[in-house]
Amino acid sequence: MAPTSITVKTLSRGLLDVMIRAGLIVVMVLFCFEIFRPFRDLMLWSLILAITLYPLQTRLRGPLGHKDGFIATLIVLVAIAILMVPVYLLGSSIADSVQNTITTVKTQGFQIPPPAESVATWPLVGKPISALWLQAANDLPSLTVKYIPQIKGISLGLLSKLAGLGMGFLIFIFALIIAGIFMAYGEAGNRSAIQIASRISGPDRGPSIAALCTATIRAVALGVVGIAFIQMLLVGLGFVFKGVPAAGLLALGILLLGIMQLPATLITIPVIVYVFATEGPNTGTIVFAIYVFVAGLVDNVLKPLMLGRGVDVPMPVILIGALGGMVTSGILGLFIGPVVLAVGYQLFWQWVEDRPQDENQPLL
Repeated sequence: MAPTSITVKTLSRGLLDVMIRAGLIVVMVLFCFEIFRPFRDLMLWSLILAITLYPLQTRLRGPLGHKDGFIATLIVLVAIAILMVPVYLLGSSIADSVQNTITTVKTQGFQIPPPAESVATWPLVGKPISALWLQAANDLPSLTVKYIPQIKGISLGLLSKLAGLGMGFLIFIFALIIAGIFMAYGEAGNRSAIQIASRISGPDRGPSIAALCTATIRAVALGVVGIAFIQMLLVGLGFVFKGVPAAGLLALGILLLGIMQLPATLITIPVIVYVFATEGPNTGTIVFAIYVFVAGLVDNVLKPLMLGRGVDVPMPVILIGALGGMVTSGILGLFIGPVVLAVGYQLFWQWVEDRPQDENQPLL
């Protein structure tokens, strides 16, 4: 009985040691995650930007020499300069508009002109809009007092959205700077990614899994930017031909909305309303409204065609991953969702094709 007792004690002690070590590892992982969580979105954005921009760095090695740090710094500085141009133009335009409005109010007072008679003939919404407009023109203070809760709520909502956009822009700038650091050590990062993937899925599948993740992120990023650029051109041409004020600035806004995966109708619908209010309903304004509205929705048609190009995974997998990821995790999920779904798809089919020696033997 003594050997049996010693064996049981040894097994119990070994099991206890394993449980203690596993518990300590779990605690350490949880603490590491809590410490890293405030920087999670920033680091993920940095990684996505670095993977997307790294092919540009490899192309510039020949003309600029094999100085990865210098090339990465140059790319980051140029990208920040490109981002700051529309922000500066938008800020200048808003400041000028506010200054002109203040000057006009001081010299001429603030007065809303009455609506044109044609406004009441608009289908469905013409009469309510005309009545509200006429009341604002005749007695603006009482109308303001009547709708003060709604005005306050809308104003606070707009301020919150503007603050969120500003914070998002700053995070994007910091992510771009960190992405430059990642690109400066791109070769080492690629080797590390392959080693991690090989350690998880085996040395045979590791390199292909790492390459698949990289290709998926680049395909989604280039697809998003490409679709936003096409949408900017289509809508911008309509603004220019119609003579909309600040057409170029509005087109840049369309580009930024497309990159942020926000609907272009946030700009196109107010512009359509402005054109109808200033020119009235006629053949030209109706054609313009239809064209701009359809062009603002063209991304819904182009996404299934452009997302997933160059990836060894069916396009529906990438599209479902992008849409599902964006619904669950926002704009970051737009990139993470396709990667997870593409890797899962590849691993599933590798498991299916990795048949046992006896091919006729069923699983159950």
